[in-house]
Order: sequence, then C-alpha cells, then structure tokens
Amino acid sequence: MPNAATVFRALREAVATMLAAIATLLCALAIDPEPGPAVLAVVLCISLSRSQLDRDRRGRIEAAIVLPAVGLVAVGVGMLLRVAPWIGALVFIAGMFLSIWLRRFSPMARRAGSLIALPFVALLSTPYIPATRVAPALAALMPVIVALLALLWVGALHALARRAGFLASALVPEYPLPVPARASSSRPAASTRMAIQMAAALAASFVIGYVFFSERWSWIVLTAFIVNSGNRGRLDVAYKSVLRVLGAAAGTIIALSLSMQSGSHDQITAVQILVAIFLGVWLRPLGYAWWALFVTIALALLQGFAGSPAPHMLWPRLEEIIIGAIIGVAAAWFVLPVRSTAALRRRLADALAALADALDPAVAIRTSEGFAVAVAGVEQMRPAFRASRFVTRRFQPMQPADWVDILMACKAPAIALIDKGETPGSVRRAVGAARKSMHEPRNILPALQDLHRSMTE
Repeated sequence: MPNAATVFRALREAVATMLAAIATLLCALAIDPEPGPAVLAVVLCISLSRSQLDRDRRGRIEAAIVLPAVGLVAVGVGMLLRVAPWIGALVFIAGMFLSIWLRRFSPMARRAGSLIALPFVALLSTPYIPATRVAPALAALMPVIVALLALLWVGALHALARRAGFLASALVPEYPLPVPARASSSRPAASTRMAIQMAAALAASFVIGYVFFSERWSWIVLTAFIVNSGNRGRLDVAYKSVLRVLGAAAGTIIALSLSMQSGSHDQITAVQILVAIFLGVWLRPLGYAWWALFVTIALALLQGFAGSPAPHMLWPRLEEIIIGAIIGVAAAWFVLPVRSTAALRRRLADALAALADALDPAVAIRTSEGFAVAVAGVEQMRPAFRASRFVTRRFQPMQPADWVDILMACKAPAIALIDKGETPGSVRRAVGAARKSMHEPRNILPALQDLHRSMTE
C-alpha cells in the first residue's frame, strides 16, 4: 500500500497534468469549437505525462520532431479504419508491433516507440466525431496541432512545477527486458516476443470485433491493448486484466448513474469527465483498479458526445471489455510467453548490481540514486506477485513476492550506508551471495534475508 508521501506526490503530478490538459483543451476549442479535438487534447496530455517524454530537453526536441509525423500517419490510419477497416486494422497492428519491437534498441529508439504508440492509442480511446465547423484541411491537421499543443503545455507546466519544487525531478529508469541466459536463434528476444504477443492480441480483437460487434469493436481492441501494454510478464497481464474488468464493472455502474442524472447537458458531462480523469491519474498509485474504474467512467461519458445513449451502451461495453481482457491474457500466456518470475529476477539482479557498485570502495563517487531507481523497477512488479501470493500461498511454498518484500526492507538501510560512505565487508559479501543466488530461485529468499540481516546488524 503506497504511503502518504506517494499519495501526495501523485496528487501533485495529477494537478500538473490536469492543468496541462485543461490548457491544451482550451487552445483546441479556440481553434475548433467541437468536442473531438478537445477530447484528443486530454488523452494526449495524460499519455505524454505518463510516458515521461518531456523530462529533459532532448526528449522534448525528439517528441516535437517525431510526433507530428506520427500524428499524420495516425490520421491516415484512422481514416482507413473507417473506410477500409481490414486494411486499417493491419496498419494499426503493424504500428503497435513496431512501437514495442523498438524497445530492444537504444534509448532513443525506445522513446521513438513510445511516441509511435501515443496517437495510435488515442485513435481507440477517442470517439469519432465528424468536424462540421472548420475547413476539411484544418480538420485533417487538427490531430497534429493538438499533439504539438499537448507537448508544449505538458513540457512547460512540468518544467515550471519542477523548477518551483512542486514536482520532484523524476527518476525514469529504462529497464532492459528479460532475455535468455544464452542466445537462442529459435527463441526471439523478449521485446520481440512481447511485440508478437501484442500483434496477436490486436489481430484477434479486430477479427472478433469486426465479425461479431460491428461498430462496437474499439473497446475490445482497446482492452486487449491496455492489458498487454507495459507487459512485465504473463502474471502482470493476468493481474491487470482482473483489475481492468473489476474497475470497468464498477465504472459502468457509476457512469450509468451519472449519465442518467446529468441527462444531455454537455457542460455537466465535460466536468464529470475531467473529474474522473483527475481522480484516475491521482489514485493510480493506490492500484490499477482505480485507474480502470475512473477511465471507464470517463470513456463511457465520452461516448455521449458521439450521440450514443448511455443506458443502451454501457452494459455491452462491459461485455466487450471482458472479451478484450480474455484475448489479452490468452496472447500473453500462449504466444511466446514471457515468465513474470524471469522478469522479476532480472530486475532484482539489476538492483543488486547497482547496490554492489554503490558499496564498492574502489568507486570514487558513490551515490544511492542508481540503486533507488532499480528498486523502483522491482517495486512496480510487487502488486501482481502479492496478489498471486494471496491466491497460491497454501499450495506453492516459494513465493516471489517474498523476494520483493525483503528487498524493499533492505532499501532504507542500504541507502543509509551508501549516503554515509560506509562499505562494510560483511554487507558486500552478502550482496555478492545474493547476486549469485539469482541463478537458482530456491536460494534467492535465504540470500536476501542474509543481506537484510547483515545490513541491520
């Protein structure tokens, strides 16, 4: 459970993100007073804030160069999805495959992959609302204009907030995906496997959506994408799927109640959408179910701008979310699966390597920053493994969640040692033993317990 500091930090980040979203929304409405660009403005601001692409000058420059081109491609893909759905689906799948496959290369390629994904995700989450108040040329360029406005406002407000001390300078680790111990020509790298999983999930979602759900296919595809994005292994996908369905069920009930109370008042609905998004951004550190709940509310209310009556739409949407979640889990578990335990062991090994470097007396300048970043990567995997431990504790004695808990207990004493400049030999030996234990899962917990003991003693 996140502590108070985490919750307040998330609140500050949510405030900065929503200010950027509202500023971009107002600019979009000034150019085109229709709901379509305004909705896109909010979606892109949230996506840019979460992707951390604005954290430095280089990232902002790269985004300003790549985002317009990708936005134009996304506009073309959106048109294809309307006029030639099957061709549009193939191009969409290829774009998402590329965005994940690029993770295996340099940090710049990984950032480019994130930029590619942003407009494509916006296509799914933004209902199509024909432009009637602006010229066709401006309507075609609006997604690019809105993307640049979103990048401008997110970058400017986040930079000001960090300069003023309202936001801390975030440490944004770029974790390599787990790879086999030996190179194997018969088994692709993890990034390639995850890209193939995403392509398989999206392909199945498009086929099922087009064949059985006609105009209501987008929520199936969107859910399959959400549960497979940021894939940290098959357990992570299953965990997110369960939370996605539970959050969506609660969100459906709440959205139905809100839509019946507000009726057809667009201004009230717009305020409800912004409030739901703010709460989702703020409470996401408390659990993915909160994000799923409030995003479901926001997306459901958004459909009202497209002219769809909520009572006839929300329950079918829940059915489509369940189908999309099942497709996502099936792809993660049966299409070149990536074991979550392997991903966790890789991140544990990275954290221990960073700790060994920080405690090495031969290193002239030692800081705890690298270790803290690596531990944050391990902590990202904690909720899924804790949920698994709750379900399987009685019949599965070895629980990877215990490894995470012990490492979290080591964090504070380790940082204290590093900051004091102390390098006890007993601790360094325990770190070395813990690193060696990563090759044999049954030895990991005792080794980490010895490391914790050596630090506390």
